[in-house]
Amino acid sequence: MDLNFKKYQAQTSLHPLGLKISRAEGSYIYDIKGKRYLDFVAGVSANVIGHRPEVVVEAVKSQLNKYMHVMVYGEFIQEPQVALCQKLASLLPGDLSVTYLVNSGTEATEGALKLAKLYTGRPNIIAAHRSYHGNTQGSMSVMDYPERKYPFLPLIPGVNFIDFNDFDAIEMINEQTAAIILETIQGGAGFIEPEKGYLKAVKERCNQTGTLLILDEIQTGFARTGKMFGFEHYDVIPDIVITGKALGGGMPIGAFTSTPEIMNSLTNPPMGHITTFGGHPVIASAALATINFIEDNKLDKEALRKEQFIRKHLKHPKIKEIRGRGLMLSLIMETPEQANDLVLKALDNGLILFWLLYEKRAVRITPPLTVSDTELLKGIEIILDVLNRD
Repeated sequence: MDLNFKKYQAQTSLHPLGLKISRAEGSYIYDIKGKRYLDFVAGVSANVIGHRPEVVVEAVKSQLNKYMHVMVYGEFIQEPQVALCQKLASLLPGDLSVTYLVNSGTEATEGALKLAKLYTGRPNIIAAHRSYHGNTQGSMSVMDYPERKYPFLPLIPGVNFIDFNDFDAIEMINEQTAAIILETIQGGAGFIEPEKGYLKAVKERCNQTGTLLILDEIQTGFARTGKMFGFEHYDVIPDIVITGKALGGGMPIGAFTSTPEIMNSLTNPPMGHITTFGGHPVIASAALATINFIEDNKLDKEALRKEQFIRKHLKHPKIKEIRGRGLMLSLIMETPEQANDLVLKALDNGLILFWLLYEKRAVRITPPLTVSDTELLKGIEIILDVLNRD
């Protein structure tokens, strides 16, 4: 491993995967020795249309020739920002038509929490056990991972946790609750889907108590689950939706979207939420190109077709279950050791897999939505070969 990487770049763990990257294209990443790796992780769901997609590269180049950063977000009218927000409004249901652009998913979480408190005037937030919404202090406050949170206490007060899919616990939502924030499909917990009627019941309780429902679509958004937004599977419309990851097509972005009435709260006090680089015109151009490509190529339907393709061909006694929807899938192994072994040995054989945050038996499969059937078969063969050799 490159000594300078360890010496000069702050580390997030003692044992990083440590691939030294030379380039990436489509579904593949190449190291400096020329070895190529089939990517079944897609930058943790961010590279939704593959690595260096031509439409994104061209959008970036085109905007670079006009202007880059010119002013803090919201002061100057910049067409890439306006066009992206208008596009999101055309895709989202109901009155979800006003978007605030930021730099990342965790920033979008921060903004959504502030918005809920500002609009309702209430102090409390409810989140789910085994949730993950980002890693800044506000986002960590609604994350249920005590081992990670403990060194940074105290975090934001007034946050209580309920079990995801526990219908009885919904009664904890009351007139002091500003918002309940949930992942549409719990990611780090093992790609746990909401049970039939659960999200609808949460929204009904929110309507009864004047509470806002925030749905985190950072992982589920933009066709990965077979719908443009994951919540479209479950007959519910949130009050605030959070997006990120795939929105940028490989570029850093986040967003939170709500109704005109709710979003107008950010003007009182003036500059109730501000950002310097949020909605960067180059990034906004990349995001718009990404969304258009997803729509034009009907990648939502492709995600569902490819899910069935994977489920048909990827079967092994050591795989106890395949969870998730579309191309947001996780293999549930018999033991955490098997999951860890599969990730590391697949990497040695040219396939990139990854772990999940809480569920240690899980192996992430979230390839680009543009992955071909041939590439899927190749990855599946590597997985089965590793499992057969152990």
